[in-house]
Amino acid sequence: MDFPCLWLGLLLPLVAALDFNYHRQEGMEAFLKTVAQNYSSVTHLHSIGKSVKGRNLWVLVVGRFPKEHRIGIPEFKYVANMHGDEDSIKLSDQRVPSHPSKETLHRNTVGRELLLHLIDYLVTSDGKDPEITNLINSTRIHIMPSMNPDGFEAVKKPDCYYSIGRENYNQYDLNRNFPDAFEYNNVSRQPETVAVMKWLKTETFVLSANLHGGALVASYPFDNGVQATGALYSRSLTPDDDVFQYLAHTYASRNPNMKKGDECKNKMNFPNGVTNGYSWYPLQGGMQDYNYIWAQCFEITLELSCCKYPREEKLPSFWNNNKASLIEYIKQVHLGVKGQVFDQNGNPLPNVIVEVQDRKHICPYRTNKYGEYYLLLLPGSYIINVTVPGHDPHITKVIIPEKSQNFSALKKDILLPFQGQLDSIPVSNPSCPMIPLYRNLPDHSAATKPSLFLFLVSLLHIFFK
Repeated sequence: MDFPCLWLGLLLPLVAALDFNYHRQEGMEAFLKTVAQNYSSVTHLHSIGKSVKGRNLWVLVVGRFPKEHRIGIPEFKYVANMHGDEDSIKLSDQRVPSHPSKETLHRNTVGRELLLHLIDYLVTSDGKDPEITNLINSTRIHIMPSMNPDGFEAVKKPDCYYSIGRENYNQYDLNRNFPDAFEYNNVSRQPETVAVMKWLKTETFVLSANLHGGALVASYPFDNGVQATGALYSRSLTPDDDVFQYLAHTYASRNPNMKKGDECKNKMNFPNGVTNGYSWYPLQGGMQDYNYIWAQCFEITLELSCCKYPREEKLPSFWNNNKASLIEYIKQVHLGVKGQVFDQNGNPLPNVIVEVQDRKHICPYRTNKYGEYYLLLLPGSYIINVTVPGHDPHITKVIIPEKSQNFSALKKDILLPFQGQLDSIPVSNPSCPMIPLYRNLPDHSAATKPSLFLFLVSLLHIFFK
């Protein structure tokens, strides 16, 4: 008996490389299930719901403790294939943008394949590559390759410029289907959208990106806006604009084509491969705004390919161009400060408001059921306000160092000088109603002020950290 060949045959399922082809639902499911079986100690495969046609919305979790949240380990996610493919703008749509490239060219086929290859790279590098091993040790990474499997399966004849499949089976654009903080979005909430909204409530997500196609740019919130967020200046900025610019540049600067800003011919140019979503054009009911406002999760949108449906032979180059960016972006979940809030007896306090002075969110960020908070911040000095209902605010100062700790944000636990009444701090109730919260905001806002200084700080932090 040829024992070397026998051993090779036994090991082959663990090391066989994922091919560079477009994987339809059956092939994608088979790959995810194989990974979950072969790497069960660091992965957990589950479905967060079903599409209109009953297809599973799979999420593969990669981490040292993949099946459950651990205190101090931040939750990160990637979501792709939100648009199964892309249809052209309907003539009846009254929200036709002045720059049609964003609306007509979204395509998620590349993102779907990139996330499958990212999964393959993570699990096969664990224990071999120190950077990936540390990342898996310190982060719980959730990867959803396809949010719109029905749309992907609807594409029968792929084309670089036009094919049907952008919307879900009910012909709803899922990236116009979420509650909106700037105007009422009275659309029928779709099963895929509802599943994601429920998913966001079950995890303490800190950082995220959703992968699209049809352009080469990293787009950051807000996608919609009002005068108070800078709409009169053709932009819409969050209170954390410096962090969002930094995050977008982190991804774009490591993608050799994206950072050029003009690789997609006959389309809008993006300096350094970055844009504010609203500056590109306003978008109602988008997922990244929803994440930031109601899920306390910083999310950006990554447009990864000029062609809507590139030929399969080009997939290896897309992986090579995005691999470093995908890994580096995950590491940014460890920016800033994290910790727990306790009462004087050492009991963790859930649903406590923890906000940085001068960058308060329209829907205040609160501790989770373990009393944890995560605040993504660039290096600098900050004042943190901690507020418990019925008590005076507690103020603490933190200094985020220039050199972040190895795969960990600065740890800062906060002890409040009273005994908390956990029953009086309900964690299950939503902190903010899902209505246009920005409707009645005063017109003057720090977000409308020029952010050149913050922009330069972000760039310096990228290149000299």
